[in-house]
Amino acid sequence: AGTGQKAHGRLRPGSLAETALRSPWALVADQDMLLIAMAGSHQLWVLLQEQQLGLFAGNGYEALADGPLLEASFNQPSDIAVGLGHLLVADAEASAIRAVSFGEDAKVITLVGQGLFDFGDVDGFGGQVRLQHPTGLAFDGGLLYIADSYNNKIKTLDPTTGEVKSLIGTGQAGHVDGPYEQAELFEPEGVVASNGFLYIADTNNHSIRLADLKEATIVTLQLADLVYHS
Repeated sequence: AGTGQKAHGRLRPGSLAETALRSPWALVADQDMLLIAMAGSHQLWVLLQEQQLGLFAGNGYEALADGPLLEASFNQPSDIAVGLGHLLVADAEASAIRAVSFGEDAKVITLVGQGLFDFGDVDGFGGQVRLQHPTGLAFDGGLLYIADSYNNKIKTLDPTTGEVKSLIGTGQAGHVDGPYEQAELFEPEGVVASNGFLYIADTNNHSIRLADLKEATIVTLQLADLVYHS
């Protein structure tokens, strides 16, 4: 899908290779759907059975507005993950986490976030919480892991209680391994959870960090003896 040129205006469906996209930042596959975080148009799109590309949610206006899928507004959605029967969205510019339901009465709700100019570094519940430009998500073991990029932290959100906690990082930008509470990151932007570990794209440290979720420690991933094949 895509023409290689940035889309302008509203979606104009055509063949997949003739449909222009606008800054797609993340993908998640769910059964026969490929959901797309279309950050540039402040929307979520969907590719069905590799044949049909269309709008899934978002009216294209940059705002923090909940409601039915095509009436809701997003703010540069930067990552998506599936958990607890919902599509979870890192709505970066509003420093928000959104949830999108599936089914006949599908709608968008805000789990964390107050608006485009409300940000900070505050843990807690619901309306108390402040993030700053979250860009990465991973759902595992009932928790949503958040790359809270501008706060230089990894946080967790329990979608069932609404509680957000700082997990990794002091908040100070740096590159320090060790116990979670002593570790330092520098604008982490992506996370993947797998087999009891959390892989972190620590963007401004130009490194991949590996967090042990059982031992509560983090190290910098070192790769040795790599062999490249042309």
